[in-house]
Amino acid sequence: MGKIKRALGLMSGTSMDGIDVAAIETDGLTCVQRVGFESYSYGADFREKLLQAVDDAHNLVDRNARPGCLAVVETELTRRHAEIVRAFLLAIGWRVDTTDVVGFHGQTLLHRPEAGLTVQIGDGQALTDATQIPVVYDLRAADVVAGGQGAPLAPVFHRALVSSLKRPSIAVVNIGGVANITWVGSGEELISFDTGPGNALIDDWVSGRTDASCDLEGKLAEAGQVDRKFVDAFLAHPYFSRIPPKSLDRNAWVVDGLQGRSLADGAATLTACTAETIAKAGSLLAKPPETWIVCGGGRKNKTLMAMLASVVDGEIKSAEDVGWNGDSVEAEAWAYLAVRSVEGLPITFPGTTGVSAPEKGGILCRPAVAR
Repeated sequence: MGKIKRALGLMSGTSMDGIDVAAIETDGLTCVQRVGFESYSYGADFREKLLQAVDDAHNLVDRNARPGCLAVVETELTRRHAEIVRAFLLAIGWRVDTTDVVGFHGQTLLHRPEAGLTVQIGDGQALTDATQIPVVYDLRAADVVAGGQGAPLAPVFHRALVSSLKRPSIAVVNIGGVANITWVGSGEELISFDTGPGNALIDDWVSGRTDASCDLEGKLAEAGQVDRKFVDAFLAHPYFSRIPPKSLDRNAWVVDGLQGRSLADGAATLTACTAETIAKAGSLLAKPPETWIVCGGGRKNKTLMAMLASVVDGEIKSAEDVGWNGDSVEAEAWAYLAVRSVEGLPITFPGTTGVSAPEKGGILCRPAVAR
């Protein structure tokens, strides 16, 4: 067993809602002890800036370029992360000099692994200088350079969590902006891939028509009628039957066939698309899952969870049902990955991203002035 390290994970990812921060103590292997978690929301003004940054990044071919508003937004994003680290350390009672590393995801603006391109903004060196804690960032890039999909990255952490459950054939489903699945085999075999849209299409449908940012608890979808023809056409997209590894950009799907539908009917239809694409992913695993553990914001959508339970074989459980915090898993994963990166352990694998061999990743930044 390696030395236990104190690590923070900062996750914003494909979500435009805010920053999740989690603290764990881990050896980067099977020992994981949760310490704390908090979520910090963005205001509407900064969400608008992030959306503009996504637009300005649309035609990027150089992942280091910062056209349009990207440089300004990156600076503000990094500053916000630094403020959150300082506040969170105070809240959990950790000191800077006893915190070993921060795993910094940054904000995904573009993910096109087929073009060898993945772009997350966030200045790792600026963050470490502001916090005086070593920072590991840019965890996806090495995998993409090596021919992998650069996503999902959480599966090796899912494997560590699942190891304590002693259950056969488990699938861990994270429903964020994009949904992904991890299957853990008996010999620590990992299969993982993006299943399709998670909350993104539902959120965009609701936020584009109301002042709300999401379908809270799935109440709109519960009141609506599913357009079966639309769902069937959506499921016919070749992505859903493609053999993994595979991954998606948050904006991979453009919904242009629901015009004229009511708010509730559109929400119900897009919720069904998410549930049924997750279920379809089960047929691409080495063995059908007996238990599906759902993490991420999507598990709070009661209509989505009910739809998922109706279309999968096996038992649906939320993260909380097995003793996890479903909000913190992704941020915890980034803390765990940072420790693995510092220890020189692989973070991606042939069964998770399609990389030809287990691949290390991440860039380690140390404070310019020693602590």
